[in-house]
Order: sequence, then C-alpha cells, then structure tokens
Amino acid sequence: MLSILGEMSITSTLMHILAAVVPALVLMYYVYRKDRVEKEPGDLLFKLFLFGALSTIPAMVLEIASQYLEVNILTQVSAGAATAAIVDATMVGIIEEACKFAALKKLSWKSPSFNYTFDGVVYAVFVSLGFAALENVLYIFQFGMSVALMRAVLSIPAHMAFSVYMGVYYGRAKYCEKRNNGEGKMWNLLAGYLMAVTLHAVFDGTLMVNSDLSVAIFFVFDVLMTIMVFRTLRNASRQDRPIH
Repeated sequence: MLSILGEMSITSTLMHILAAVVPALVLMYYVYRKDRVEKEPGDLLFKLFLFGALSTIPAMVLEIASQYLEVNILTQVSAGAATAAIVDATMVGIIEEACKFAALKKLSWKSPSFNYTFDGVVYAVFVSLGFAALENVLYIFQFGMSVALMRAVLSIPAHMAFSVYMGVYYGRAKYCEKRNNGEGKMWNLLAGYLMAVTLHAVFDGTLMVNSDLSVAIFFVFDVLMTIMVFRTLRNASRQDRPIH
C-alpha cells in the first residue's frame, strides 16, 4: 500500500480516501439523525469512530492467525472449498464483531451519556462504520476505484446492519442493568454479539462459496437484511426509552 501511495498524486490520494470514507459518514449521519430524544456528544462519537477504525488492527492480526490454523486443520480433514469458505466467513464474523464489541463496550458502557436505549444503536453504528471506513480505505488503495461503488452499496451498509442489531440488544442490556436489577443484561449482550456474528458470517459466506446458488442467496439475503435493518432502526428510534 505504501508503494501505491508513493506513486499517486495528492488529488488522487484524496479522491481514494473520500470514496472510501464518505459512504460510512453518510450512514453515520443518517443514524445520528434518528436519535430524536437527545443527541450524543461529538467527542464520544469521534472516539467511537476512531477506536472502531483502530480495531481493524487486532482483527487483521487475529484473522491471519485464524487462517493459518484453518488451512492446517481443514487440509488434514480434506475439507472442500465450500466448507473452507463457510469456516473462514464464520471466523471473520466472530473476530471482527468481537473487536468492534470490545471497542464499543470499553468506550460507552460507563459513559453518563448512555441514558437512552437508542444510544446503544448510535454507539454501535459509529464503531462499526469506523471499522468499515478504514477497511474500505485499505481495499480501495489495494484494488483501485473499481471496487469503490460495490463496497459503498454492499459492504458499508452491511457493516451498519450488523451493528444496528448489536446496538439494539446493547441498549436493552444497559436498560436491564439500570432498570431490571441486571436481569437479562448478559443475555442481551450475548444476543447482540451473536446476531452481528451470524449476519456477518452469512453475508461473507454466501459470497465466499462463489457458486451460482450462493450468489443468488447472497442477493436475496442482502435485500431482506437491508429492508429489515431500516425497519429496526425506525422502530428502535420510536421506542426509545430512558435508562437512568
């Protein structure tokens, strides 16, 4: 990537960065506007976005280690290409969503600003789209502007979708801690994480298998997920509840 940057003009570099980051910023603004009761402080949102981006670093390290183990194990059991793709997609989902979740909880759980359930959605989206923005920068600099539109339409909204469901349960978990004597807190935290992992694994897996059937399933899944996530956002915004 550094060699590519050295060959590019400043204008071209800025265009690549904007193509990578703008889709994430647009979606963050959209979700931010959905927070109708009380807007979240800018410094907290910036930290969430920044640490979401930085969480790509441990995710990449863990994914490299995971792929090394997968190759050794799957080779020993003579697993087919489809099985390998599904395992790889599942591990990517587990690792990336864990890194996002760690950043999310570290920065926001004890924040005094976390006082409404929909705040959990906003926080999760900012972390996830920070992750997606930096990941997108790396992809576009590596593969060129030809992938920018595809990733803007598919990958960036998908990261938002995973995080919306994580955030809904995250907000419920905080509500349970403050209003329900902690009952249901751990279940909601786990459910949010597992929902994000499942959606992520299906999204990646149907592409990685790379058959006519899996690609068809991918497009049906992506359309349904997109419809459902905007409905979920609308309902979560309307049903926003105070926590403290």
